Amino acid sequence: MTKELKVALVQSSLIWENPEQNRVNFTEKINRLSSDMDLIILPEMFTTGFTMNPQNLDKEEGARTLEWMRNLVIEKNSAIIGSLPFYENGNYANRLFFVKPDGNFHYYDKRHTFTLAGEDKIYQAGVKRLIVDYKGFRICPLICYDLRFPVWARNTEEYDLLIYVANWPAPRITAWDTLLKARAIENMAYTIGVNRIGYDELGLEYPGHSGVYDCLGKQLVFTDKEEIQCTTLSKNHLVSVREKLKFLEDRDDFNLKL
Repeated sequence: MTKELKVALVQSSLIWENPEQNRVNFTEKINRLSSDMDLIILPEMFTTGFTMNPQNLDKEEGARTLEWMRNLVIEKNSAIIGSLPFYENGNYANRLFFVKPDGNFHYYDKRHTFTLAGEDKIYQAGVKRLIVDYKGFRICPLICYDLRFPVWARNTEEYDLLIYVANWPAPRITAWDTLLKARAIENMAYTIGVNRIGYDELGLEYPGHSGVYDCLGKQLVFTDKEEIQCTTLSKNHLVSVREKLKFLEDRDDFNLKL
């Protein structure tokens, strides 16, 4: 039986610290999709931009966005993922939600907070990876700065798809392109990166470069425009390559201590 996953990468500019308008904008973009998707991927902090001032927002905005995601997936019969500032129990997290078509969800808190911007002082770091089983694919979603740390992404749980959502700026975009390809090759998994585009309130430029790579590092999708790119991933292709090239069987055995 052929297993395929139809994926939409939503590369968009973001309105600074304006969750309501960003939700409106993403609703309009997603509604323009010409065909049904299995999974819709939004950038990191897609409701606010990469803000270090989550206290400027109503503390309930995270819950409102999660509810928006749950309503949207039911309407579209598609899963959706993206991260946002989320307030809970007196702390903020850069939290990624993976919301399935029935409205049930999983979440992952960004493990590697971006110390260069002081994210570690504002957002509580996560301590646990997330693997989601969805439509025959095992999916590991991570966030932006996590991309620089291969041990955290190491494919020890036989996942099929590695996803990074990001606000990755232009001065370091070569690292983004290079590391996405590297993560695909070393983990023998499809790897997707979805970045934002445009400028933020601080004047930082984000060039996009959202892309999809197969398990041998071949680039399947690339965009540097404000647009949605769609692709279909084949589980049969992945299994065939892994059966022929058993590189994962030779990986080092180690445990990560947190």
